[in-house]
Amino acid sequence: MSGLDKCSRSRSVRRGAALTLVFAGVLATGAATGSFGVPGRNEADLSARSAAPASNSERVVDAAAEAMADGKSPAAAAEAEVSRSGDRWATVYDPAEYRAFADELAGAYTGVGLWVRRTGNGRIEVDRVQRGGPAERAGIRTGDRLHAIDGRPTAGRPVSEVVDRLRGTRDEAGTEVELRLQRGSHTWTESLRRARLRTPTVTVEQRADGTLWIKVSAFTKGTGEGVREAVRTAPQGAGIVLDLRGNSGGLVAEAVTAASAFLDGGLVATYDVRGEQRALHARGGGDTGRPLVALVDGGTMSAAELLAGALQDRGRAVVLGTRTFGKGSVQMPSRLPDGSVAELTVGHYRTPSGRTVDGRGITPDLVVDEGVAERARTVLSGLGTPS
Repeated sequence: MSGLDKCSRSRSVRRGAALTLVFAGVLATGAATGSFGVPGRNEADLSARSAAPASNSERVVDAAAEAMADGKSPAAAAEAEVSRSGDRWATVYDPAEYRAFADELAGAYTGVGLWVRRTGNGRIEVDRVQRGGPAERAGIRTGDRLHAIDGRPTAGRPVSEVVDRLRGTRDEAGTEVELRLQRGSHTWTESLRRARLRTPTVTVEQRADGTLWIKVSAFTKGTGEGVREAVRTAPQGAGIVLDLRGNSGGLVAEAVTAASAFLDGGLVATYDVRGEQRALHARGGGDTGRPLVALVDGGTMSAAELLAGALQDRGRAVVLGTRTFGKGSVQMPSRLPDGSVAELTVGHYRTPSGRTVDGRGITPDLVVDEGVAERARTVLSGLGTPS
């Protein structure tokens, strides 16, 4: 297990996979997972209360208001109401958690630029170092052991706890954190200043066989344009592997933009909010001729499933791997009296052919759980080269 020093993974499935519908004016932060940004609609005229099912949303908000009037915790009351609702994907964030969530979706975080992992013997070591971050500037390398943070040992501790110690809030950029490190027999202490950093979500690699691999780890702000730029600048004749494995989702608007890299307009998905049917469309001008294979697995969730389903239904890509997670519900946030935020399920989305994703996932065209890279190359060669 590994993690970047930007967020705790304790809510990674619910939070990272949340497909949230947020319109301008709903929340001052303007961020939650799955901002659709539907073209042609006056987004400001919609609110969480008007769009969410009254029977659920109003109960949660009213329970929070009553708790606050009684001098109790609104967030705790909302959590209890959410638990009783049976809403699998609903969750309640305190203000600080929601600000961190907003940062995560914006592709920004406060930290030192380290990915860490736990080894088999329980020790924590550096898994990756972010280019240009404080850790890289200090000379920290992949494989260095991390023994302590601010004097507190890391051995045997969960990665999520280590991550929490490394990261900071938006206001803590510039604060110091002391790391005790080891490389070989050399042990030393390094004091780093936390900084505001951006998380790279699109990685592009030109393989020796001429294939272009585009790995998308999440759909945060700017991810869609990152995919479009990678496709626009791809070498002539290069087939593309779009790797969505382990992608837990993010902003739906970014997934739709990514779909526009491969489609010349047309339907990407439909969704409903309180029974009202709506649609998402790709932009025109995408590359429709280049061979494309999309890789998915059980960690492919939410907005990533939306993209894979669109490419599959539109006949644009061969989807290869294992069945995806099956998170196709829409959440919308409601602000609680104490500034906390409750995200509640208000609808579901479907692929262009009308398939429901929630609870079912996307079944690949070719089910492969081993030798995925080799099979992807074989499929690409069979698809030929663009004319």
